[in-house]
Amino acid sequence: MGGEKYPEVQGGGSLILAWQVRHRKVLVIGGGEVAAGRILNLLNADAKVSLISPRDGLNDEVAYRVARKQVEYHDKKFEPSDLDDPAITMVLTAIDEPEASSQIWKLCKEKRIAANIADVPPECDFYFGSVHRDGPLQIMVSTNGNGPKMANIVRRRIAADLPPNMGDAIAKVGALRKKLRVTAPRNEEGPKRMQWMSKVCVKWSLEDLCEMDEGDMEQLLEYYRPDKVPSLEQIRLGEEPDEWLFDGSFGWACVV
Repeated sequence: MGGEKYPEVQGGGSLILAWQVRHRKVLVIGGGEVAAGRILNLLNADAKVSLISPRDGLNDEVAYRVARKQVEYHDKKFEPSDLDDPAITMVLTAIDEPEASSQIWKLCKEKRIAANIADVPPECDFYFGSVHRDGPLQIMVSTNGNGPKMANIVRRRIAADLPPNMGDAIAKVGALRKKLRVTAPRNEEGPKRMQWMSKVCVKWSLEDLCEMDEGDMEQLLEYYRPDKVPSLEQIRLGEEPDEWLFDGSFGWACVV
């Protein structure tokens, strides 16, 4: 009954989320190349990384992280009691011992700790995709465990088509959005704030957004109350904005 109007359900996917692990403890077991990539991802997300691995199993990058005290290091093999710490919110294993990895997975399930067992998709609560990073911009491509190399190829193709200054533009939009929340802090203004920011993102080019400075932001915010959006040129020339209607039917919404 009218079902053709709605998106068709496609099972077999994952719920892709931006998992906030800032200041949270994550346990990494293993110190090889895969662990190095996992550790870097966690440090980029401001997680508190605890690493368990014998010192002779550390690769050069992981040894560097340990030497710089970027991780809390335990020079030993994993023991079940290592999961007794209630502060652990996530476990990542990257060891070349299938039986030991499966045992860790089972222990995590008993303690209801989210876990990822490297290269064993059935024993993962979540997957690591291929990520493109440009300042505040992060784009993840996931193949749901079917082909990590393909995810990397797709991610590179997407990144190649992005403007080189996309990250800078998004950072400026984020700064403007924070200032707008100070200008219009009330919760009931939320819908208007979102719509006005959408107008800015559609009307201003990436180059304009990158060029925008603090003074431009302050002047632009003066047009929030009358719900107008002048161009960067109009702001700098002191001209009034053209009458321009926005109904949300085109363009992209800015929700950074």
